[in-house]
Amino acid sequence: MKTRRVVITGSGAVCALGRNCTDLWDALAAGRSGFTDLPKYEAGELKFAVAGIAGGFPDDRVPPRLQDLTDRFAQFLLASSQEAVAQAGLTPDDPRWANGAVITGTSIGGETVQDESFWSMYREHKPRVHPLLIPRTMPNAGASHLSMTYGVQGQVYTVSTACSSSNHAIGLAFMAIRSGMCDLALAGGSEAPITFGFLKAWEAMRVVSPDTCRPFSRGRGGLILGEGGGILVLESEETALARGATILAELAGFGMSADAHHLTVPKPGGAAAAMRRALASAGLAPEEVQYINAHGTGTPINDPVETAAIREVFGSHAKNLAVSSTKSMHGHVLGGAGAVEAAATLLAIQHQTAPPTANFTEADPECDLDCVPNAARPMEIHAALSNSFAFGGLNAVLAFRRYPQ
Repeated sequence: MKTRRVVITGSGAVCALGRNCTDLWDALAAGRSGFTDLPKYEAGELKFAVAGIAGGFPDDRVPPRLQDLTDRFAQFLLASSQEAVAQAGLTPDDPRWANGAVITGTSIGGETVQDESFWSMYREHKPRVHPLLIPRTMPNAGASHLSMTYGVQGQVYTVSTACSSSNHAIGLAFMAIRSGMCDLALAGGSEAPITFGFLKAWEAMRVVSPDTCRPFSRGRGGLILGEGGGILVLESEETALARGATILAELAGFGMSADAHHLTVPKPGGAAAAMRRALASAGLAPEEVQYINAHGTGTPINDPVETAAIREVFGSHAKNLAVSSTKSMHGHVLGGAGAVEAAATLLAIQHQTAPPTANFTEADPECDLDCVPNAARPMEIHAALSNSFAFGGLNAVLAFRRYPQ
């Protein structure tokens, strides 16, 4: 079977930097942080004070009926899909959806409603929970609601690989279209982790910064948690051209790997293998890449490991790469990180500008890359990677290429 080119015709995102891709790019280009104070929790205090919270959400893109039927993580998918589908020039009743696909990623699913329900039982001693608690919490709820919204009757499922979930979902959709299994897909992911119980779990891991996220910077104190999600409309090139769609970029390749090493300590060789496979899948030489949207969590361990992996793959060309972490502005969206960062990478290609690594203070010899400190940089970007490396040693890398207009 002939290998087909896969293109992106629509993109949508909701996160701490805004409710759409226009807001997202405006904030990224300005190097503006989306971190805000966490609410005060009745259950107690936290050792960190801020998070990347999506303000003003849910909005009118999620009807009141669906707000009652869904957790916040699914609402992020519903809202961002509307933006992506509209940009792609499609409608919810387009017959092409019938044989399409919906593939989403999330790490924890409906944490918000689950946390609220457990609080009401254990603290307030209420004997009952919401009758739809199970369908609201299940990780595939977002994918199923997208399927029902657009009438997608082909492949519909959710993957959960911690912080690589969205990249795996997008990559699997890429593979399905490339191989001819479908012509059209909604792919992405989301997370809504801002609950007291889940925040306490992250506090116990001692990887959350007490103030802000400073990826690749000396003295960095850890990650900042964020919420949000994103959706891409992926199509075969033939399908997009036949209907006269505007092609935003090509999703040229996908690579994945497993460290087979440790649950929480990453290994450079695993990350390097995923990047190599993404380049090979795209038919790209390392020297053809200009920009990498790094996993870049801002933890003392992750950033040097990712630096070593990039240097292993790109060799002397590593010094020519712009490598930035947008987590420094929207936070770590966990299972939704790849979707938000795919949207950011796509925007970087469209605007021919590398977004910055915000909050950078001082160079770290262990992270000796050009991390685009603090200010966005206009530059030619013909090819870019977006990295996601997860707990469990699961790695997923997307390769994007500028589409000739």
